[in-house]
Amino acid sequence: MGDSKLILCCFIACILFLGVNGENPYRYITWKVTYGDIYPLGVKQQGILINGQFPGPHIDAVTNDNLIISVYNYLNEPFLISWNGVQQRRNSWQDGVSGTNCPIRPGKNFTYVLQVKDQIGSFYYFPSLLFHKAAGGYGAIRIWSRPKIPVPFPSPAGDFTVLAGDWYKTNHYVLRRLLDSGSHTLQNTYTSFDIHLGQSCSFLVTADQIPQDYYVVASTRFTRRVLTTTAVLHYSNSKRGVSGPVPGAPTIQIAPSVMQARSIRWNLTASGPRPNPQGSYHYGLITPSRTIMLSNSAPYINGKQRYAVNGVSYVPADTPLKIADYFKIPGVFNLGSIPTWPPSGNNAYFQTSVMAANFREYVEIVFQNWEDTVQSWHIDGYSFFVVGMNGGQWTPASRSSYNLRDTVARCTTQVYPRSWTAIYMALDNVGMWNIRSENWARQYLGQQFYLRVYSPANSWRDELPIPKNALLCGRARGRHTRPF
Repeated sequence: MGDSKLILCCFIACILFLGVNGENPYRYITWKVTYGDIYPLGVKQQGILINGQFPGPHIDAVTNDNLIISVYNYLNEPFLISWNGVQQRRNSWQDGVSGTNCPIRPGKNFTYVLQVKDQIGSFYYFPSLLFHKAAGGYGAIRIWSRPKIPVPFPSPAGDFTVLAGDWYKTNHYVLRRLLDSGSHTLQNTYTSFDIHLGQSCSFLVTADQIPQDYYVVASTRFTRRVLTTTAVLHYSNSKRGVSGPVPGAPTIQIAPSVMQARSIRWNLTASGPRPNPQGSYHYGLITPSRTIMLSNSAPYINGKQRYAVNGVSYVPADTPLKIADYFKIPGVFNLGSIPTWPPSGNNAYFQTSVMAANFREYVEIVFQNWEDTVQSWHIDGYSFFVVGMNGGQWTPASRSSYNLRDTVARCTTQVYPRSWTAIYMALDNVGMWNIRSENWARQYLGQQFYLRVYSPANSWRDELPIPKNALLCGRARGRHTRPF
């Protein structure tokens, strides 16, 4: 009888320890990362393959699934994978950027343990170090709704994933040297259209037109040279090919672009995971506790082209910020090393920039763009509400035009030339989170920083502990992690 009680107690303890993850499926994935020849523009170059594939394998998961992804690095350089749009709830340890993780050294491996918590939709993974993103190593992540949660449309007849971005005819390590030299910014090496696309989107296409072939067109916005590429949407019973001129687009007009962006609205009647997993609220009924304004710039520092946020051009530290924060290693970074408002003047400087924030704050962030190019901003760890955008200078009076009812929740937003975009964001996810340009040359040359969302509770309820298998490097080398 005593043994039965002991077994029962152990069983209950296991349930309490495993928590809710015990009822969610685990998907085990193994990746081998290698070099290989690719021909994305018809010109041979050295690419990064995952399991011999370019792009890499799809990840298909259902919301709340646990993903166990073992990554083996067979490159001759350090390597990291990040998960664009996956929120890593309470778990910035798995974010896979230089501020959170030590790189996987050549010939070594690391196993990511992450949960696609309270999300559905299309996302992607990519290599985050050393301009590897220009060489491949990326692929799609599709997170499906649970079967018991209906979607507000019939099941599509088919599902297709399109990955779009910048391509060059030059190998990534040559591009990296060009950026490091500070002589120019790859503008003369573009060979495909520059989308500045960091947001993953899912589109439902209704095939209810006259059966024939139709153009699908993508074109650049706000570039000196407008580049266009096309595809063909083909009805299976079509007897007529595409004809006539390729449809145009407002490639340089700001107002139509802003109107188009504002027309994307949230379907308030649809079911599915909502972007506020830590509680139930309506984003438009909460007054932000503070406003942060972020302004991009393209300064020259020490005679070299760099990019900056609020006058600060980010330089990576010798130890990941998250790990240094955990072990309380001094001198790696300083909170407040980037201002929360653009400074006056055009001066810029180097810094490992980290902004302080408190758990459960509700903030307004304004992206102010005074350059002549469209900007794209991404925030790891979060889904935020894009409440407004317009041309010119943002002022407090701009709030009168905000959409406080049915704007979309996103992890990436565009900012049009000489314009602003405002977002509301609930800081409900403790961790060290990367805020960056999705133009990868700008990100590489300093247009990024980290937001440290802090909770003093030191509780697993707020943040998971450091993983037992965490790689340690820099000033954290030789230290020990506690069991996961």
